[in-house]
Amino acid sequence: MAYIGRQPSYGALETQNLTADSSTTTFTLDYAVGSTASVLVSVAGVIQQPNTGYSLSGGGNNIVFSAAPTTGDTIFVTFLGLTRDVGSFLSTGIITTQTATTDSASADLFLTYDDSASALRKITNTNLTKTLDFIGQTGEASVAQDDLVLVYDTSASALRKMTKANFSPTITLTHVTRTATGDGSTVGFTVTSGVDVNNVMVLINGLVQTPTTDYSVSSTTLTFGTAPQASDAIVIRELPRNT
Repeated sequence: MAYIGRQPSYGALETQNLTADSSTTTFTLDYAVGSTASVLVSVAGVIQQPNTGYSLSGGGNNIVFSAAPTTGDTIFVTFLGLTRDVGSFLSTGIITTQTATTDSASADLFLTYDDSASALRKITNTNLTKTLDFIGQTGEASVAQDDLVLVYDTSASALRKMTKANFSPTITLTHVTRTATGDGSTVGFTVTSGVDVNNVMVLINGLVQTPTTDYSVSSTTLTFGTAPQASDAIVIRELPRNT
């Protein structure tokens, strides 16, 4: 049929014919594919079901039939949507079939996905990792204040060193014990600024008093709900606080 203007163009799908011999189940494909759904396979005119009639191996380079096609059967493979000019693609076999290495040079390249660009990018080993050999170092039983530890500075997005003194500064916990004698009328007694009702223990004649019920604290004054009796032994123990 004639067309006015340019004739429509259609994408081409690559195909491949395989020869059956009643024994071979694995055949090499002309093109590597990413999944069984990426090829349409017919044997003697019967379309094969992916993952049932056949599977892939060798990183998508081989097709493996569940049963050897019979001699004389026509095996026809159509590569669906074969992408042109892409260069290469990734599949499990692309990685697992490579030669293993136990060492990586600083200039070696890794493949990474750049989320900001929504694209694959290469990165050197130097930029990808900072190798720290902790296992091979001599053990240390004690740590001096000027010894160094390694920390990651999020504000600078970089590793930084810090002395032990700065990393875990010495914390001194102190407490104060105050004593007084009741007189039957006084309800207010002095405590250190910063003390609250929950970090002070109060005893009258050895009996522990209940916070907020028997006493309260405001500023530098501890106030009893009822004035201790004359000659009552009062102990106000301010619990340790970080100074």
